[in-house]
Amino acid sequence: MFGHMNEPVTISRDVRAIIIPAGEEILLREGTTGFITQALGGSFTVYVEGNLFRIAGTDADALGKEVTPPPSVPDNPSDADIEEVIWQQLKTCYDPEIPINIVDLGLIYRCEVTPLGNGERSVSIDMTLTAPGCGMGDVLVQDARDKVSIVPTVADVHVELVFDPPWNQGMMSEEARLQTGMM
Repeated sequence: MFGHMNEPVTISRDVRAIIIPAGEEILLREGTTGFITQALGGSFTVYVEGNLFRIAGTDADALGKEVTPPPSVPDNPSDADIEEVIWQQLKTCYDPEIPINIVDLGLIYRCEVTPLGNGERSVSIDMTLTAPGCGMGDVLVQDARDKVSIVPTVADVHVELVFDPPWNQGMMSEEARLQTGMM
């Protein structure tokens, strides 16, 4: 796994965590010690007793870290303004095992913002995974949904996992390919 930080941490309160790569939720108990191996996009990958766990940014305080505030938008934002903020939010979603966001990985196939006529918007996103059997698929979908749902004026978010066309390394941004050595 690249991007090791190995910052020692003691969990200050019971906290929900997702085991990587199985995607199952467990409870890490107060006093558990480990290492933060990745802190990207507001969520954390923590190594504890031979296993990796993902802890949501909303639970950053359990690791002694600051909770990331929701994004801000201009007054009376246009649909384009909101879509720009949504793309920025999606760039804060990371596969817990790869230190590259899901946008630069090329996992977002479609992001559509639909005005609801009352100043609110509905968002539909099609995304894929680097591998169809990835146990973290549901976690990544939920992370994308959570990060977009806190954007002001977004009333609902639908994220659909699709596998057509299948993802390939050519879908990655040039920066992501450079970062992973896949040029």
